[in-house]
Amino acid sequence: MTAPPQPIRRSDARPPTPPAVGVRLAGTGHALPETRLTNADLERVLDTSDEWIVQRTGIRERRVCRRERGEGVHSLALDAARAALADARVDPADLDLVILSSVTGDTLVPATSCRIAADLGADRAGAFDLAAACSGFVYGLNIAHDLIRGGAYRTICVIGCDAMSRIVDPSDRRTVILFGDAAGAAVLRPTDDTSKGVLAQCMHADGSRWRDLYLPHSRLDIPDGDDPDDTPLHCLRMRGREVYKFAVITFSDLIDETLAKAGLVADDIDLFIAHQSNARILESARERFGLPEQKMYVNIDRYGNSSAGSVPLCLSELRAAGRVGDGNLVMFVAFGAGLTWASSLWRV
Repeated sequence: MTAPPQPIRRSDARPPTPPAVGVRLAGTGHALPETRLTNADLERVLDTSDEWIVQRTGIRERRVCRRERGEGVHSLALDAARAALADARVDPADLDLVILSSVTGDTLVPATSCRIAADLGADRAGAFDLAAACSGFVYGLNIAHDLIRGGAYRTICVIGCDAMSRIVDPSDRRTVILFGDAAGAAVLRPTDDTSKGVLAQCMHADGSRWRDLYLPHSRLDIPDGDDPDDTPLHCLRMRGREVYKFAVITFSDLIDETLAKAGLVADDIDLFIAHQSNARILESARERFGLPEQKMYVNIDRYGNSSAGSVPLCLSELRAAGRVGDGNLVMFVAFGAGLTWASSLWRV
């Protein structure tokens, strides 16, 4: 007599093994507003100087959107996505998902990504906005990678874009000198080469420190310690010294953590593509790991801090210049409001 089948206990149940696939960066692109805001322009309206700004940040100019020209997150992100799709030679109709990393989307409802997907011609693709500030593109890159490696999706466009000029107080020297507007995008697809894709990743947040970098929309959003009469609504507020200290420490710790996960050392990495927050922070990390200048890309002098647009803009410029080669080990690193910080170590 055959014994009755035993019920499967919850601890014994296992999901099916996902297909063994690699993930490749099939294409990249970027977009920038036409208008340049130079340090000389700021000297005319603020108590600052080109020397002071360059010494403390490394920034000489930044790009800013002009709403009267129709420039904004939607237009920049759309142009960057189109460029990435063209570079990847992918028909927009083949997109399964569009992820837009941004904290300055043109609308909260609908998600700006939905409009972008429609305008691309990806009418049946899923779409969502991701808000992780300057860490947003790296968060999105990790999510998209794992969705493809898990077999649920095949073609995903990840966009990082912010129009920070919309949310800075033009009279606040602490923020207006730092931030600019930019977009970058990457198209990810599966590959039979299973060596390609993410070797290690980290995504972290410390919400207890939200006051260090926040955007109030009502008086109730203003934390204790900040003067409500001196805090304009709908403008970014930043405790610069605290954010700087956080970034300097976190940058090195994040690189160490990611390398440890992958079983590698800094010398093994061909290129570090880091969020462009401050030239002094980038230089501090480069010296900490003894890296040659060519391994730590810097473009903050030309674009400022473009938040979620920063990392993909660097990636797009580097690929266009032929500096991201097949099989290279590339580490993406970012940190920002939240406070958030994230990394993604790829074999491309």
